[in-house]
This record gives sequence, structure tokens and C-alpha cells, in this order.
Amino acid sequence: MSTGKPPVVVLTGPTASGKSEMAMEIARLCGAEIVSADSMQVYRHMDIGTAKPSRAEQREVRHHLIDVCEPNRRFTVSDYQRLATEAIAGIRASGNLPLIVGGTGFYIDALLLSFDLPAEDEEHRVRTNLMQRARMEGTDTLYRELLSVDPDSAERVHPNDVRRIIRALEVYTITGRPMSELMRRGEPRYASTIFALDVERDHLYRRIDDRVDSQIANGLIGEVAYLLERYGDSLATARQAIGYKEIIGYLEGKVSLPEAIETLKRNTRRYAKRQLTWFRRKDAVEWLPATTNSERKAATRRLREVVEGILQNPIEC
Repeated sequence: MSTGKPPVVVLTGPTASGKSEMAMEIARLCGAEIVSADSMQVYRHMDIGTAKPSRAEQREVRHHLIDVCEPNRRFTVSDYQRLATEAIAGIRASGNLPLIVGGTGFYIDALLLSFDLPAEDEEHRVRTNLMQRARMEGTDTLYRELLSVDPDSAERVHPNDVRRIIRALEVYTITGRPMSELMRRGEPRYASTIFALDVERDHLYRRIDDRVDSQIANGLIGEVAYLLERYGDSLATARQAIGYKEIIGYLEGKVSLPEAIETLKRNTRRYAKRQLTWFRRKDAVEWLPATTNSERKAATRRLREVVEGILQNPIEC
């Protein structure tokens, strides 16, 4: 931490790898505050399907960037960049350490690197045009376009994820540069130490299946039904989110419940695979084996060691 920049610690990895549990343990032991880097946990009322920390956990450890937006509103990477930067400044002002936790790679890159994304007023016209094209020409047309102008970003999003496809095309249209290039060329904003949990693939997939079963048992169907009743056709975000779009298909009578659950598990596994592809391209990541109980204990010790070291030698800025 000799750069003179404010220190932050990042804990990332694929979905269901156990990031939140480990972060809670570290925050309890060391007094850190958690800044979520999850693109779905920013939305209110989307709790079960996003594996959001419980109210009790949020009372015990302060969390930031959770429940900051209505699910029928648009929340962009630039919104996250701005709010998370403000949150980190506030955490540091209180004498605590920011612990950034989540698996949304775009969010983590936008936070750690100093580069400007188009503001909301700049992008409205471009986005409206792209949304019209998606409706008329199909999402696959926009995805092929993204592949041609920004293949790195295209590899990191699902071909049906129209929201992120449009966002990457917005950035390219307005700036003339691919979003992936902006992120590569950005200057570090913080002295960041980045950890990622490394869980063996078969074990990770079992964790994903178990979590989906638990979400169903704990009321995911009711949560999705509530969102549909409250927001109706304006619920654009949840209609695209893993964990919600599959259950919406069941509630609208398009598939059976077993089919929806199996599709949800499959889509989550595919998402985890895309996350791993993203993170493994990062040179600065320290991978922590976290499959067995002994590995997880060792990973927690390593993370605690770094956090306590920073807290004992804070950098003033």
C-alpha cells in the first residue's frame, strides 16, 4: 500500500461461492463496512432472488449500495460508480475500512478505475434508439453489433441480456471507444487488494442448486408475484434478472414450476461460468481456494490478515 491512494479490499468470485458469509465474518471481527458490488442488490423488494443480506445482518454490519433504487427504474454503471465512490469516502471519514463485496465485474472495474462513463442526460437519446432497435430487430442483432465493436464486453454478457448489451453500445456510440477499452486504460482510484474465492466447479454447482432450492422454499415465488402486482409492465429490471425472469415465466403460465426451477439453476451456473471468465483475466486478483472447510478457514485468515494490516497502518488522504 505504498501508492498514497486510499486503501480498499475487494472480495469477489462467482455467485454462491460464499462471499457474503466470509465478508460478514471479517466485518464482525475487524469493524469493516461492506460496499455491495452486486448489480441486483441495489433494487428494493428484490431480496430472496438476489441473496441479499438479511435485515439482521445489515443491522449488525453496515452495508452500502443495497436498496438504493426502485426495481422499475434504471440503475446504470455510472450511478454505481458515483454512489459507491461517495460511500467509500464516508466510510474512510468515519475511520473504517471499505470492504467491497460482490460478483458484478463491471461495477468493480468502474469503482476501482478512474474513467468517465456517459452521464444519464447524454445517453437518453442513444438508449431510446437502441431500445427501439431491440424491439424491432431483436436482441441478437444488437449482440452481433456489440461483438463487432467491443468483443471483450460481448464475451462478458449473455446474448439475451439486452440491458447490458445496450449499455455497452451506448458507451461506444457516445465515446467512440469500447467500454472494455475505457476500463483497461483507467487509472487506479484506490490502492486495492483484490481477492476471489476459488471453489471447485462441481462443488460450486451443488451450492448453486442448493441455494435455488432454498430460495424457492423461502418464498421466491411470492416475492416475484408481489413485484409483478406492484409494478406490472414497468418491471423491466426483474424481467431480465436471473432468479426472476424464470419465475415470471412460471407465474405467467409459460412453463411448469419444475421447468422454471431447472432453468433457474442452469442460468445461474452459466452466469457463474461467465463471472469466472471475467475474473480470471485480471492479473491483480489473488485467488483463495474455498471448497473445503479447511480451505475456507485459511481464506478467512488470509483476508483478515490483510484487513487488519491496513487498519493498523491507514493511509491518510
